[in-house]
Amino acid sequence: MRSHTCNGISRSDIGNTVTLIGWVKSKRDQGAGLIFIDLRDREGVTQVVFKPEINKENSELAESFRSEDVIQVTGTVEERPEIDGQSTFNTEIATGEVELIVSEVKVINRAEVLPFPLDKPVSNEDLRLKYRFLDLRRPAMARNMQLRHRITKTTRDVLDEDGFLEIETPILSKSTPEGARDFLVPARLHPGGFYALPQAPQQYKQLLMCGGVEKYFQIARCFRDEDLRADRQPEFTQIDIEASFVEQDDIIGLIEKLLGRVFKESIGADVPASFDRITYQEAMDTFGSDKPDRRFGLHLTDIGDVFANSEFKVFSGALKSGGVIKAINAKGLCGASVGQIDKMTKAAIEAGAKGLAYIQARGPEPADWRSPITKFLSEEELQGLKSKLNIEEGDLVLFGAGDWDTVCDVLGRVRLMCADYLNLLEGNEELNFLWVTDFPLLHFDKEEGRWHAVHHPFTRPVPEDEAKLKAGEYAGLRAQAYDVVLNGYELGGGSIRIHEADLQDAMFTALGVTEEEKKTMFGHILDAFSFGAPPHGGVALGLDRVAMLVCGVDSIREVIAFPKNNKGSDLMSDSPAEVDFKQLRELYIQSTAKKDKDKKGQPQPAQTK
Repeated sequence: MRSHTCNGISRSDIGNTVTLIGWVKSKRDQGAGLIFIDLRDREGVTQVVFKPEINKENSELAESFRSEDVIQVTGTVEERPEIDGQSTFNTEIATGEVELIVSEVKVINRAEVLPFPLDKPVSNEDLRLKYRFLDLRRPAMARNMQLRHRITKTTRDVLDEDGFLEIETPILSKSTPEGARDFLVPARLHPGGFYALPQAPQQYKQLLMCGGVEKYFQIARCFRDEDLRADRQPEFTQIDIEASFVEQDDIIGLIEKLLGRVFKESIGADVPASFDRITYQEAMDTFGSDKPDRRFGLHLTDIGDVFANSEFKVFSGALKSGGVIKAINAKGLCGASVGQIDKMTKAAIEAGAKGLAYIQARGPEPADWRSPITKFLSEEELQGLKSKLNIEEGDLVLFGAGDWDTVCDVLGRVRLMCADYLNLLEGNEELNFLWVTDFPLLHFDKEEGRWHAVHHPFTRPVPEDEAKLKAGEYAGLRAQAYDVVLNGYELGGGSIRIHEADLQDAMFTALGVTEEEKKTMFGHILDAFSFGAPPHGGVALGLDRVAMLVCGVDSIREVIAFPKNNKGSDLMSDSPAEVDFKQLRELYIQSTAKKDKDKKGQPQPAQTK
């Protein structure tokens, strides 16, 4: 239906007859039947011109066109003319030196009045999602979809070159503990039985290693029933990778090569051949995050030595209970507003702190400082604080005191807020890649009084800690686990896996998994391990998050064709939705959802039998 795309004509086509088809982006009626239309398709825009002296009927028809009508035009390519000695070239589009003088036009389809303009930003995201089929026509969204395609194609190319096989794994699988809620699917042929949608292909890819595949990858759909945010969806996509006979450095080297090619071939960005590495302990101690953004300073500093003999109970109590005292010097933020400090305090409390102590250095000496806590501190402590944190006039110092995990988390969140208030990242286009390694293997839940796997129960401890795991010494064990981070976002993570029966049994013992639970939940993979399982390891990259950072947007919804909103709803298709009683009956399910509304006018939660 066309000889060229709307981005495909140039000076070399001048004098030629071409046919274009696309959407009316805009119309400019110059009067007397002279009409200019910007015609758009996925590739770009061409200016087409209707002149009454060439075809009066075509010009009259063009007067009726409006945004997003679909038209087909045939005509002659001409150079854009000068007007009053001024060039009419448009340097903002690839076809800006030429235009199409229309001789024939055909209306393919008419468009209704648009719910929002496609050539301007739209602040109402729910409106965009309701009409996503229109939103996808916007140039920014079209670019995002093209870049996402480039990422997946490059991924396949790189992994194919390295001998990896792309293999699909089941979507209907078994519910096993993976760290989040499963989406369950009732099995009609097995009354009372349920499949689970996979949170990740973790066990399947390990079974593929047991099957001798050696190198596997998949652009895998994953599902997790959890709360949403800007970079999380109930269904998402992973670049899932597993390999046999590898060590940690092999996986890290592969991902560095893969990401380097992805960023180069999608947006032309040069990425270092190898990324810096820091341990989990270093990341938390210095940045308060296991996915630190290193493009700015504001490091956490341990100041426990300054207050070793303090009479200030908040600080002395933290140290006596085995905790820490840390601080951030946000240089130049002394003038933080009451509202900004209140927001940081709220964030600290949400992270588990009782509050957020601070000092505003309104002058060079402690006597000039303004703070709720300085009256409790000795002159020696204030001078020690000034020296250790290099406090100068105009600084804002923020404190955390308590157990190490909470203090690091609190100040890590506050650090990001300070960077925002100070505009430290405005205009910063740096790509700061980083590996975080040596994560904790286990986490002790005080409320439940039991240990949990930080990653999953098949994660291997570092060699030095294997004997401790078998001996039941669980505190401080480190995992052969690694995350790749870019500008404060975790792009993905993985680990070297356990492949021996005795070590896996020790891990299950640590997690309190009973013999019956082992058989019920993990019998298939334990069987596989008993028949000569190879050493193996892998990684999973969040494709949506990689695409988000390649495209330079701040939400993965911008790089997913049909995402859910922040409440997990598809506004375009109006799902999730109730289903017919007959469908439920065929699945041996009875819904007991209350039809009456609660006080807020919302349906009561559904209960299913």
